Amino acid sequence: MSLRQLSEAIPKVTGKIFSRKYIMLGRLVTHWADIVGADVADRCHPAELRFRKVPNQKHAEVSLDIAAGSADATLLHYRKDLILERINQIFGEQMVAAIRFVPLVVSEQDRKKRAAALRPRKPLSATQHLELNQLLEKVEDPDIKERLARLGTSILQDRQT
Repeated sequence: MSLRQLSEAIPKVTGKIFSRKYIMLGRLVTHWADIVGADVADRCHPAELRFRKVPNQKHAEVSLDIAAGSADATLLHYRKDLILERINQIFGEQMVAAIRFVPLVVSEQDRKKRAAALRPRKPLSATQHLELNQLLEKVEDPDIKERLARLGTSILQDRQT
Protein backbone atom coordinates (compact mmCIF):
# COMPACT_ATOMS: atom_id res chain seq x y z
CA MET A 1 0.00 0.00 0.00
CA SER A 2 1.43 3.38 -0.96
CA LEU A 3 1.39 6.46 1.26
CA ARG A 4 -1.15 8.08 -1.00
CA GLN A 5 -3.61 5.21 -0.54
CA LEU A 6 -3.06 5.35 3.22
CA SER A 7 -3.69 9.10 3.33
CA GLU A 8 -6.98 8.57 1.48
CA ALA A 9 -8.09 5.64 3.63
CA ILE A 10 -7.46 7.12 7.09
CA PRO A 11 -9.99 10.01 6.80
CA LYS A 12 -12.64 7.57 5.61
CA VAL A 13 -12.11 5.33 8.62
CA THR A 14 -11.72 8.04 11.26
CA GLY A 15 -14.07 10.63 9.78
CA LYS A 16 -17.26 9.24 11.28
CA ILE A 17 -15.74 8.83 14.73
CA PHE A 18 -14.20 12.31 14.85
CA SER A 19 -17.19 14.07 13.38
CA ARG A 20 -19.43 12.42 15.95
CA LYS A 21 -17.07 13.37 18.78
CA TYR A 22 -16.87 17.03 17.73
CA ILE A 23 -20.61 17.31 17.19
CA MET A 24 -21.10 15.96 20.71
CA LEU A 25 -18.54 18.36 22.14
CA GLY A 26 -20.16 21.28 20.32
CA ARG A 27 -23.57 20.44 21.74
CA LEU A 28 -22.11 20.06 25.23
CA VAL A 29 -20.45 23.47 25.06
CA THR A 30 -23.54 25.13 23.57
CA HIS A 31 -25.85 23.77 26.28
CA TRP A 32 -23.32 23.79 29.14
CA ALA A 33 -25.25 26.16 31.46
CA ASP A 34 -28.40 24.05 31.00
CA ILE A 35 -26.50 20.84 31.70
CA VAL A 36 -24.58 21.68 34.88
CA GLY A 37 -26.55 24.69 36.09
CA ALA A 38 -25.98 28.40 35.58
CA ASP A 39 -24.48 28.74 39.08
CA VAL A 40 -21.35 26.69 38.23
CA ALA A 41 -21.24 26.77 34.42
CA ASP A 42 -18.61 29.52 34.30
CA ARG A 43 -16.33 27.74 36.80
CA CYS A 44 -16.09 24.35 35.07
CA HIS A 45 -16.00 23.01 31.52
CA PRO A 46 -16.13 19.76 29.55
CA ALA A 47 -12.50 18.68 29.30
CA GLU A 48 -12.58 15.46 27.29
CA LEU A 49 -14.90 12.90 25.75
CA ARG A 50 -13.57 9.37 26.00
CA PHE A 51 -14.80 6.68 23.64
CA ARG A 52 -14.34 3.01 24.52
CA LYS A 53 -15.42 0.21 22.22
CA VAL A 54 -17.43 -2.40 24.09
CA PRO A 55 -17.56 -5.90 22.59
CA ASN A 56 -20.93 -6.97 21.19
CA GLN A 57 -22.30 -3.40 21.23
CA LYS A 58 -23.06 -1.26 18.22
CA HIS A 59 -21.94 2.07 19.75
CA ALA A 60 -18.89 2.91 21.80
CA GLU A 61 -19.28 3.73 25.49
CA VAL A 62 -18.73 7.43 26.08
CA SER A 63 -17.51 9.05 29.28
CA LEU A 64 -17.13 12.76 29.94
CA ASP A 65 -14.35 14.41 31.91
CA ILE A 66 -15.39 17.67 33.55
CA ALA A 67 -12.64 20.05 34.68
CA ALA A 68 -13.60 21.80 37.91
CA GLY A 69 -12.08 23.14 41.10
CA SER A 70 -12.35 20.91 44.14
CA ALA A 71 -15.33 22.72 45.69
CA ASP A 72 -17.24 22.78 42.41
CA ALA A 73 -16.35 19.14 41.70
CA THR A 74 -17.90 18.18 45.04
CA LEU A 75 -21.07 20.09 44.21
CA LEU A 76 -21.21 18.61 40.70
CA HIS A 77 -20.64 15.11 42.09
CA TYR A 78 -23.97 15.41 43.91
CA ARG A 79 -25.58 16.46 40.62
CA LYS A 80 -23.95 13.67 38.61
CA ASP A 81 -27.16 11.74 37.85
CA LEU A 82 -28.99 14.93 36.89
CA ILE A 83 -26.10 15.99 34.63
CA LEU A 84 -26.09 12.59 32.89
CA GLU A 85 -29.86 12.80 32.42
CA ARG A 86 -29.62 16.30 30.92
CA ILE A 87 -26.78 15.32 28.58
CA ASN A 88 -28.61 12.26 27.32
CA GLN A 89 -31.79 14.30 26.94
CA ILE A 90 -29.94 16.70 24.62
CA PHE A 91 -28.65 13.83 22.47
CA GLY A 92 -31.92 11.92 22.56
CA GLU A 93 -30.32 8.66 23.62
CA GLN A 94 -27.99 7.21 26.25
CA MET A 95 -24.80 8.61 24.75
CA VAL A 96 -22.75 9.39 27.87
CA ALA A 97 -22.48 6.55 30.38
CA ALA A 98 -20.13 8.06 32.97
CA ILE A 99 -18.78 11.33 34.27
CA ARG A 100 -15.38 11.88 35.83
CA PHE A 101 -14.14 15.06 37.48
CA VAL A 102 -10.59 16.22 36.79
CA PRO A 103 -8.70 19.12 38.41
CA LEU A 104 -9.15 22.50 36.79
CA VAL A 105 -5.75 23.86 35.83
CA VAL A 106 -5.50 27.62 36.18
CA SER A 107 -2.69 29.29 34.27
CA GLU A 108 -0.51 32.02 35.74
CA GLN A 109 -1.98 34.46 33.24
CA ASP A 110 -5.53 33.66 34.49
CA ARG A 111 -4.41 34.17 38.09
CA LYS A 112 -2.97 37.57 37.19
CA LYS A 113 -6.20 38.57 35.41
CA ARG A 114 -8.28 37.59 38.44
CA ALA A 115 -5.98 39.46 40.80
CA ALA A 116 -6.15 42.55 38.58
CA ALA A 117 -9.95 42.36 38.48
CA LEU A 118 -10.08 42.28 42.28
CA ARG A 119 -7.68 45.20 42.65
CA PRO A 120 -9.48 48.53 43.23
CA ARG A 121 -9.40 50.82 40.21
CA LYS A 122 -8.28 54.42 40.29
CA PRO A 123 -11.02 56.97 39.57
CA LEU A 124 -10.81 58.98 36.37
CA SER A 125 -9.35 62.46 36.47
CA ALA A 126 -11.51 65.50 35.73
CA THR A 127 -9.79 65.80 32.33
CA GLN A 128 -10.57 62.18 31.45
CA HIS A 129 -14.24 62.64 32.48
CA LEU A 130 -14.49 65.74 30.32
CA GLU A 131 -12.92 64.00 27.29
CA LEU A 132 -15.20 60.99 27.66
CA ASN A 133 -18.32 63.18 27.99
CA GLN A 134 -17.29 65.16 24.87
CA LEU A 135 -16.92 61.93 22.90
CA LEU A 136 -20.39 60.77 23.97
CA GLU A 137 -22.33 64.04 23.72
CA LYS A 138 -23.77 63.22 20.26
CA VAL A 139 -25.13 59.83 21.39
CA GLU A 140 -28.88 60.31 21.76
CA ASP A 141 -30.03 57.05 23.33
CA PRO A 142 -29.50 57.34 27.12
CA ASP A 143 -29.10 53.58 27.63
CA ILE A 144 -26.42 53.27 24.93
CA LYS A 145 -24.76 56.44 26.19
CA GLU A 146 -24.56 55.02 29.73
CA ARG A 147 -23.12 51.71 28.50
CA LEU A 148 -20.54 53.45 26.34
CA ALA A 149 -19.58 55.67 29.29
CA ARG A 150 -19.02 52.59 31.48
CA LEU A 151 -16.98 50.95 28.72
CA GLY A 152 -14.90 54.09 28.20
CA THR A 153 -14.34 54.42 31.95
CA SER A 154 -13.21 50.82 32.18
CA ILE A 155 -10.82 51.20 29.25
CA LEU A 156 -9.30 54.36 30.68
CA GLN A 157 -8.93 52.74 34.12
CA ASP A 158 -7.20 49.73 32.55
CA ARG A 159 -4.69 52.04 30.90
CA GLN A 160 -3.87 53.58 34.29
CA THR A 161 -2.80 50.27 35.87
